[in-house]
Amino acid sequence: MPTPDELEAKFWKALKSDMTMMIGLDGSNIIPRPMTAQLEAEARGPIWFFTARDTELVLGLSSGSQATATFVSKGRDLFATVQGRLQIDNDRVAIDRLWNRYVEAWFEGGKDDPKLTLLRFEPEQAEIWLDASSVVSGIKMLLGYDPKEEYKDKVAKVDL
Repeated sequence: MPTPDELEAKFWKALKSDMTMMIGLDGSNIIPRPMTAQLEAEARGPIWFFTARDTELVLGLSSGSQATATFVSKGRDLFATVQGRLQIDNDRVAIDRLWNRYVEAWFEGGKDDPKLTLLRFEPEQAEIWLDASSVVSGIKMLLGYDPKEEYKDKVAKVDL
């Protein structure tokens, strides 16, 4: 069974590869929205999001707003709910470092687009699930293995 540290490592690896999270503000009526998450080279956080200044999410932010982001890996074998603080951080060095052609496609004015906003999500804690409902698990169940054992210890609460 994977340890909490192993599940956390799997989460960061999957997020770096799959990159889409649903993010919303805690205690807000603003509906969470899918956004492309960006990580620094080998870092565990912060998680960065480029967006437009006039989105509901940005307009609803206050200083260090509590936010929740959810993640499902493309293989649907890892799930996470991440809680932390979300804030605007239009640091030009960070924008230059994270800028890429996919972000550029959304902003006609490039890095100087007046609507460009960089959000910084500082993850504080997460609950991470590893899905055990694979073909192998199904075969084991057919052979008489207890499915409860397959699911046991495949979830971890971690401080980020």
